[in-house]
Amino acid sequence: MDKKYSILIVDDDKFLLDMYTLKFTEKGFAVDRAMNGPEALQKVDGGLTPDIFLVDIVMPEMDGFELIQHLVQRQKERRSTIIVLSNLGQKEDVEKGLSLGADGYIVKASATPSEVVEKVVEIVSHRPASSGQTSSEPEVWPAKK
Repeated sequence: MDKKYSILIVDDDKFLLDMYTLKFTEKGFAVDRAMNGPEALQKVDGGLTPDIFLVDIVMPEMDGFELIQHLVQRQKERRSTIIVLSNLGQKEDVEKGLSLGADGYIVKASATPSEVVEKVVEIVSHRPASSGQTSSEPEVWPAKK
């Protein structure tokens, strides 16, 4: 990895949050974390601008779909890469996440923590810097047939 990326991981499961924090830190990421959508938005409103948001969908208070909408609205000029990391892997869930502005979708149950890190690096490396547009179709892992 040539660039040191910053990432905000948003997940209400403390065990998973700790595990992914460790895995991304080991790979050289600058990691911030939030236990829910409102906490993530508070960090963004306070000036946090990570390169990547890694967002769970099933969370209390505000689900990941709603969080994605808020993140896209708040980031006009330089939009961070938004990647869903969820156990919701149905086609409708994936399509909804991508249609709201996610640049990638990873199904937790289909990836080891190390594979999640690798996939995140792959997704972010395919986005043009600071454009807010993806260079190709959004990435879904595992690939949907």
